[in-house]
Amino acid sequence: MNHLGTIEIETERLCLRKFLTQDDEMAYRNWTSDNQTTSYLRWPTHASLEVTQRVLSDWIASYSRKDFYQWAIVLKALGEPIGTISVVDQNERVNLVHIGYCIGSKWWNQGITTEAFRAIIPYLFNKVKVNRIEAQHDPNNPGSGKVMQKCGLKYEGTLREADFSNKGIVDAAMYSLLASEYNTEKP
Repeated sequence: MNHLGTIEIETERLCLRKFLTQDDEMAYRNWTSDNQTTSYLRWPTHASLEVTQRVLSDWIASYSRKDFYQWAIVLKALGEPIGTISVVDQNERVNLVHIGYCIGSKWWNQGITTEAFRAIIPYLFNKVKVNRIEAQHDPNNPGSGKVMQKCGLKYEGTLREADFSNKGIVDAAMYSLLASEYNTEKP
């Protein structure tokens, strides 16, 4: 892969950018303290602003690495971050990145996560030169799967009890999109 790090990407409604120290209170208010948002995630709801501050501080420090991809999803109309989308895992041997995302529950079902995911796909394929973009979700969270489908990812199957979340051990519905498919289909 040709690692280039987290760059700013704009869409009609969104600005995807690096997190800033001053985003901490907005992140805490908009999603990290939201039990509904974190119910299907691997990390627990943040009990205090200090937890969010520590996480953001770690992310900000990691921006010095070219293989670190963590975007704040900033809703332009609001002017503040409402969630995040990132490469949560990668495999250099096969040029694979695994995408994770979350936004505050009050912005669910508005196409925002789909818009953010669609915006990073061309960057990852065309600039970073990944071969496979994959993502997975708990089948009990079908909204997350709809994001993957709308972004052109193909359902590959469900791995039984292969993941965990704040709900316990869960199944993992796996989706992917290959560079060869993207270059011919352009979702």
